[in-house]
Amino acid sequence: MARTNAEVSRIKPEAARLLTLRVLRRATISPNFARVTLGGGDIADFAFLGYDQWFRFFIPVSDGGLDRLPTKLDMIAYVKYLAISKSVRPVLRNYTVRDYRADGPEGPELDVDFVIHGSAADGTAGPAAGWAQTCRPGDPVALLDEGRMFNPPPGTDRIVLVADETGLPAVAGILAHLPADTIGTAIVEVPSAADVQTLEAPSGVEVRWVVRDDVHAVPGRGALAAAEALEAPGPSAYGWVVGEQALAAAVRRSWVRSGTPKERVMFCGYWKVGKAH
Repeated sequence: MARTNAEVSRIKPEAARLLTLRVLRRATISPNFARVTLGGGDIADFAFLGYDQWFRFFIPVSDGGLDRLPTKLDMIAYVKYLAISKSVRPVLRNYTVRDYRADGPEGPELDVDFVIHGSAADGTAGPAAGWAQTCRPGDPVALLDEGRMFNPPPGTDRIVLVADETGLPAVAGILAHLPADTIGTAIVEVPSAADVQTLEAPSGVEVRWVVRDDVHAVPGRGALAAAEALEAPGPSAYGWVVGEQALAAAVRRSWVRSGTPKERVMFCGYWKVGKAH
């Protein structure tokens, strides 16, 4: 993750250790999204927190590639991770829990949604998106729980969520776990109308979809325009914005200028245009 103030209010897991899981199944859920369901292995030790819970995700590139991973990811451990030869060093990315079911057919299971950029078949997909298109049941992965970033202060009377497609899984998780009497708005930008999903949300939270359509458009611009056209969250509201770095920074700046206290805005740049993710 790039620019963010998430550490200020992040809810960390009580105890987090490296968990090794296996692929149970994968599916294409829309033109630009794939879903991989994980389970088995250490899944019983995963503590589900809901909302926008995220984790460090390790994808092996060789047999035994998960054996040398750190049990936590502080600066020293990250340096050791980087010291592993590239030929065996697992790919490391950050992902959100899209859904968790304690009573799956074979025990607890966890869904992870991937935005698909390019094709694994012709080599144009990034390492994580390529893996999501080609992984098979039984393939091993590892994850390190990092908790959740959504954490409204006491007295919050309204929430506003803004995200591009990379933040859609987090928005879905937040909406599904909000109290039933929550009031607010969620703005989500997606690449095409076929990527719009049916989301569970409180009746008082309006979900607004921004469809990009133009494949050459810069992701996040549509969500930014929609957020700027919306009434600013206000002094007793809570704003949450994630996605492309420019989107997250611009929306946060706009809200703060309009009077929303900085401590009531969580922003996180998941990725940056022009950089592989």
